[in-house]
Amino acid sequence: MPLHNHARKTLRLASTPFPFPSKLKLTLSQPFSLYTTNLLTLCSNSQSLRQTEQSHAFALVNGLLPTSVSLCASLILKYAAFNDLKTSLLLFEQSVAYSRTTFLWNTLIRALSIARAHDEFASYNRMVRTGVRPDDHTFPFVLKLCADNFEVQKGMEIHGCVFKFGFDSDIYVGNTLLMFYADSEDLRDARRVFDEMLERDVVSWNTLIGVLSVNGLYLEALHFYRKMNFRSDIKPNAVSVVTVLPVCAGLEDELMARRIHCFVVKVGLNFLVKIGNAFIDAYGKCGNAKASKQVFCEMVDRNEVSWNAVITSLAYRERYRDTLDVFTLMIDVGVTPNSVTISTMLPVLVELNLFNLGKEIHGFCLRVGIEADVFIANSLIDMYGKSGHSATASNVFQTMNAKNVVSWNTMVANFTQNKLELAALELVRQMQSEGEIPNSVTFTNIIPACARAGFLHAGKEIHARVIRMGSASDLIVSNALTDMYAKCSCLNLARNVFNISLIDEVSYNILIAGYSQSTDCAESLSLFSEMGHKHMKHDLVSFVGAISACANLAATKQGKEIHGVAVRKHFHFHLFVANSLLDFYTKCGRIDLSSKIFDRIPCKDAASWNTMILGYGMLGELDTAINLFEAMSKDDGVEYDSVSYTAVLSACSHGGLVEKGTKYFEEMLTQNIEPTQMHYACMVDLLGRAGRVEEAAELIRSLAILPDANVWGALLGACRIYGHIELGTWAAEHLFKLKPRHCGYYILLSNMYAEAGKWDEANRIRDLMKSRGAKKNPACSWVQLKDWVHGFVVGETV
Repeated sequence: MPLHNHARKTLRLASTPFPFPSKLKLTLSQPFSLYTTNLLTLCSNSQSLRQTEQSHAFALVNGLLPTSVSLCASLILKYAAFNDLKTSLLLFEQSVAYSRTTFLWNTLIRALSIARAHDEFASYNRMVRTGVRPDDHTFPFVLKLCADNFEVQKGMEIHGCVFKFGFDSDIYVGNTLLMFYADSEDLRDARRVFDEMLERDVVSWNTLIGVLSVNGLYLEALHFYRKMNFRSDIKPNAVSVVTVLPVCAGLEDELMARRIHCFVVKVGLNFLVKIGNAFIDAYGKCGNAKASKQVFCEMVDRNEVSWNAVITSLAYRERYRDTLDVFTLMIDVGVTPNSVTISTMLPVLVELNLFNLGKEIHGFCLRVGIEADVFIANSLIDMYGKSGHSATASNVFQTMNAKNVVSWNTMVANFTQNKLELAALELVRQMQSEGEIPNSVTFTNIIPACARAGFLHAGKEIHARVIRMGSASDLIVSNALTDMYAKCSCLNLARNVFNISLIDEVSYNILIAGYSQSTDCAESLSLFSEMGHKHMKHDLVSFVGAISACANLAATKQGKEIHGVAVRKHFHFHLFVANSLLDFYTKCGRIDLSSKIFDRIPCKDAASWNTMILGYGMLGELDTAINLFEAMSKDDGVEYDSVSYTAVLSACSHGGLVEKGTKYFEEMLTQNIEPTQMHYACMVDLLGRAGRVEEAAELIRSLAILPDANVWGALLGACRIYGHIELGTWAAEHLFKLKPRHCGYYILLSNMYAEAGKWDEANRIRDLMKSRGAKKNPACSWVQLKDWVHGFVVGETV
């Protein structure tokens, strides 16, 4: 029989030095079958392709091939392990004629599986066509190929052959069928195979429990574990325990975990490292960190997984300080952290605000060369982003060799957290241009960025992408869209998203808060009431939004009712709700009720004091307002903020207290509080009301920022009082540019000209107002009927 070229090559290898020829020479005097057995052993122990080729060469030289089917099978598997499938196929073709059983065919199918090669089942089909009957080894090999290549239809066909050839009662074949349907994510058929098995072993039970666990069917998995343990003659083994403990963790069923622990100790499996690791994880996720650490401390042998399990379990339960202690101990005993340890610890350090330690861990990753790990890189991006080091996070992102969608999402979150909304939008565009598909997490990161920056057009584009990708049904995404439209003052669009989406309490709260800051505050109260009718729980945001709406509407009756509901549900103790009630009663003129609520707040913040100071200032009780301002810092120790000085300057302005107001303004500057347009408006108003109009004008000229309408409006108002036409005209010119459709400024200047007898100028301003479409809104009255506040103008009826 002529030798193939590959055989010639292997024959040449026979002349090269080889570790085992001496052993073969020692056995030449032994029977031929024993000689073959020795060579088979040497083939199976070969550690390299070269050694396998030399074994092949000696087999050819001594005439063992192609007649020795067992030796051929051993070489086929060895070549497949080295991905040399061509030689495996050649060996098969040379020896198949000497094979009388399915043994060599099964070996070839197994070799295809080892080499991860898919021949479209040509070898199996050829075997069947040539009349070779499959056996109990054929079906497991073929079914594994079906599972590896997602050939569900072919697998079902093989299942039919199993019945046809009578192997349906074979437990080994049954277990392989069970695994096939499990890998195909066909739980119904997996259950059916299990139920139809005439005989089951522990592998059958473990496979089904594992399949149910992986797919989140924890209760069913636990049911079958109990059934195996108590209703069958099969007892759990180590694999059973490791399979069922994640189920206990998922259900947070600590009692069941303890029962399994008792069984493990009873049968002597508690010394196995993998079981100890599983118990650490289970107890940790059940919330018993003490038991988790105890299992860890009692372990005779530990590995990296043991340390990672206890660190992960503590981090899962937000025991961050304990997590750090265990990590420190791990370093102290000389165990080197791996990528799992690092990616778990970095978020823990973020929660503990230990960013310097996070930088040290980054340095460790660079030294040991694991910084390229995608999980570590993602955690580093998150850490630097949350610590405000956006540029460093970008550097980590840019140096990543392989990015996944989590990497992109973490980087988008980094930009949005650091108020770099434009950069976040650009990154999402880049993400798509590089072929990465945004998911719901991407959208929930970028949509709030559009809301904060007021990027309505970009938000609409993202909304369109959300719809195209089918993510509009995601509750978190739809809530983000509703919030974005509400914050961009497009409440009609926000309501449209709300109407066609899944809704929860957050959805209602977004609209309640949005409408409470609009001209349609009544809708906020309607939604608050609707929540109650649908038996949804009002929370902090609901009450704050509804009370703010009542304050803007001056709806005293409804505000008191909501106050009563807040008291019954014990929300009135919350500082935000209490501050909202202060604002509501102050705007309704009930400063007496505001004062009672204020006195009952145990821990007041700056907003509490500011509301009362503003309230008393608006009501003209200037001494009370100023006394509160003084007591805020001296008696209660609450630091002044920007609004505090706005409130006290406004009070000084109304009372004409120029010296005191000037003192407070200078005091504010010494506390490094940056003056805002409102502070300058208060100072201009303070000087103007006191008749020092020229000083007010000089203050405006000296400003380092461009004055807004509030500043110019304060000057115009002062000029109107004192008839200072020249400065009034100067202020009005700026106001006409800033707010060309605001009628009040035109009327104010026109009246100044009229009072000075300059009727032509007065008429000119009136004509200018009409030409620019600035209309005077008619005065109206508000009347509360039952639960609604109605506005009426002249001529209207109910």
